Amino acid sequence: MTPLFVRPPDDRAPAALSRPPGEQTRPPHPPVERVVVVIPVHNEAERLPACLDALAAAATAVPIPVETIVVLDACDDDSALLVRPHLSALAVDVRCVGAARRAGFASAGTAAAELDTTWFATTDADSTVPRDWLVGHVAAADAGADAYVGTVTPDGFDGWPAGTDERYRREYDASPGHGHVHGANLGVRASTYRAVGGFAELDADEDVDLVDRLRAAGAAIERGAQVPVRTSTRRAGRTRHGFASYLRDLAGDRPGEAAG
Repeated sequence: MTPLFVRPPDDRAPAALSRPPGEQTRPPHPPVERVVVVIPVHNEAERLPACLDALAAAATAVPIPVETIVVLDACDDDSALLVRPHLSALAVDVRCVGAARRAGFASAGTAAAELDTTWFATTDADSTVPRDWLVGHVAAADAGADAYVGTVTPDGFDGWPAGTDERYRREYDASPGHGHVHGANLGVRASTYRAVGGFAELDADEDVDLVDRLRAAGAAIERGAQVPVRTSTRRAGRTRHGFASYLRDLAGDRPGEAAG
């Protein structure tokens, strides 16, 4: 089984909030006063409306400003036409999910004085967040987390080999303290994000890379399970080693088998 979304062996923290020794002696962060959400998009006209509808509902559930930035990466479909006027759109031509996420957060224009009170969250265009998604992220931040690493819920297994759903449920840890990393459900305080250098310009595993650097820097990471994001189980994903690749490995990549 691919270890792509699993915590490295030396990360043994059993609790949802893992702090390095001495973390409790640091001055507490001020409450979050602003949220910036970035969604990288490459030809997602079919799924983007549902993603944006879900984000709009999540934004209304928190009593602080939420800016949503849609990063249109080399799109040649109708994705750009689906970005609502009240949202921010950024067009890039990098064909790289890490570079797209990085560009989105860089465009937010967060002043130095706002970094500690701004929360950066990211999801994917083929995913729908729950209404309390940002409630969960902000609550984690206000409780002392520097980053929130959440779980996902598949949107079904139609068309996959029989037994794939059972194997997924058996292999996937959806409990607090889990070891998964998903760009579809990830958040970090802006000051911490900047301190570790932000998303690297990687076309795969950019989320895992960021969390690795957060761990190395001693960030307080909540590996939460209370606000799972519903994500697509399509076979052909937008990145080489993303969730679709994980599911193909799980299914044994046997397209000729009867679907379950």
